[in-house]
Amino acid sequence: MSVHETIDNGVAILTMDNPPVNALNVTDAYFIAEKICSYGNEQKDAVKVVLLRSSGNGFCAGVDIKEMQDLPGNEGILKANHSCYELFDAIHNSKIPVIAVVNGHCLGTGIGIAGSADVVIASSDATFGLPEVDNGALGAASHLMRLVPPQKARWMLYTLSLIHISEPTRLRRISYAVF
Repeated sequence: MSVHETIDNGVAILTMDNPPVNALNVTDAYFIAEKICSYGNEQKDAVKVVLLRSSGNGFCAGVDIKEMQDLPGNEGILKANHSCYELFDAIHNSKIPVIAVVNGHCLGTGIGIAGSADVVIASSDATFGLPEVDNGALGAASHLMRLVPPQKARWMLYTLSLIHISEPTRLRRISYAVF
């Protein structure tokens, strides 16, 4: 398991820790989704807010491509897609606030997490993008449009552009940037 959980004073902290780029595997995506659901239900008296963060120099580089390649046929992409759907849905429909604490790169699945969260707090080195488009996947494109306006999202998709945290902050789509 490359996600660590701590609960202290009503704050659940889920830390993604899968060096070197914090790619999210299927098991960990389901784990985070299940934890967030449990905080709003069975653990509602103990947990009042969730912080979703990462260790290392980047928030999330997307799904674990190596894991997908190791599975037969289309099984890898199907499992990755389903686990991401469950994860984004759990965050977006959580009964308690979910805060994404973004540092460094926020790509692919990271965009889905941030775009589904109630609040995004980002470091001054945060960058956002969907590089998976180059491989024929749209991934978290709909979630990107929660972080930037539709025309900017389309530009990022068409050109594979990354944007620096200053842009969504200027556009008032990111709640807080810590510089």
